[in-house]
Amino acid sequence: MMTAILSPQPGAATADVPTAHPELRLRLNPALDRKGTVDGAWWPRTRDAAAELPALIAAVGERSGRNVLRVGVHRDAWDHIPHRIPTPGRQVRVGWFRSADPSLVTLSLAGTEPVTLLVVPPGTAEETATAALTLAAAGTVGVSPGDILHPAAPEGGSGGPEGHADRDSS
Repeated sequence: MMTAILSPQPGAATADVPTAHPELRLRLNPALDRKGTVDGAWWPRTRDAAAELPALIAAVGERSGRNVLRVGVHRDAWDHIPHRIPTPGRQVRVGWFRSADPSLVTLSLAGTEPVTLLVVPPGTAEETATAALTLAAAGTVGVSPGDILHPAAPEGGSGGPEGHADRDSS
């Protein structure tokens, strides 16, 4: 079982930080400066939005020190999407869209820019998922979400023809 991965406050070490959400697999850019393609990555265990979103909302709110007001997800990427998620003293609205990137989730926060997270698919191998979590939190200026999830094979590596990783094309 992987422990929670929440990035520490700016200036702190980058080690994993235990939280009140030990099952949550989340890594955020320490600065949350919104300069990259994404502000971090989240690796949910299922595609059940009603089951997965409450812990994400709580952890991002805790890490940012701000209330999460709304969550935006791609409609076809999730099952059981509720209209609202109850949180202590309020409800967080959930919007679902078909125009959004299905590999992203966006959390609107009170008084600041939204936080955009790469969603690592639930069935992803642990090594691949951990690499995506780390890369997404390290800074992603100019890197597409797809490149974070499926990085190219390193030069001189075991990639296929012309340096591209072998992929099953069936």
